[in-house]
Amino acid sequence: MSVILFVEDEIDLGNVIKQYLELNNLTIEWKTNGEEAKNYIDKHVSDIDLAIIDISLPELNGFELAKHINTITTEMPYIFLTARKEKVDKITGLKLGAVDYITKPFDIDELIVRIENILRRNHKSQPESKTVSTPSNFTLNNVSFVKEQLLLKINGKEITLTLREAELLEFLFKHKNKILKREVILTELWGKNDYFLGRSLDVFISRLRKYFTACESVQISNVYGIGYIFKTSEESE
Repeated sequence: MSVILFVEDEIDLGNVIKQYLELNNLTIEWKTNGEEAKNYIDKHVSDIDLAIIDISLPELNGFELAKHINTITTEMPYIFLTARKEKVDKITGLKLGAVDYITKPFDIDELIVRIENILRRNHKSQPESKTVSTPSNFTLNNVSFVKEQLLLKINGKEITLTLREAELLEFLFKHKNKILKREVILTELWGKNDYFLGRSLDVFISRLRKYFTACESVQISNVYGIGYIFKTSEESE
């Protein structure tokens, strides 16, 4: 499993990003200040596949941390993920050797894709999902789903899902037309029920619901205070 060093001092944002990256099968080592990150790098430099670094960090800022990385290895790619949007900062970061410079606010799925591309370029293999399940496909009126291809087709339009979206859709379909408690979904799919995973679940549900907007035979509804229900109007094939 690829190891990401994530350096971010904003606790709420850091928790959300960490949880989301972990849902995409990445091992996250999260540090909240530059000095702590520097010490971790010194001890584990050969284990880190990618570093994601904020610039405005306490004790040692992101640019200083990048300079330290440059002095001890040329094998660790790093990204700056920061609220600093000034052109001079971006140029400074890229000149230091950053493979990307992403400004906040940002799209988390775009961040995932960028990470995957960097790891792929550096020949870092991505692991299989921790969730053990037999791929389940279904066809339902004008909807078809092929989990092993992460492919959802609605009204002839093909949508490539993320792995976690596909896992969630498979789970919802297996329990179609039944009310599912949030805690059941979280623990069954991702092993625990906590606030930050709950936030991620809400994001995945929202995306799936958006995909099915033009589909009359499928509806994902909130059940207030309980969870969700995946409603289908016809039997699947």
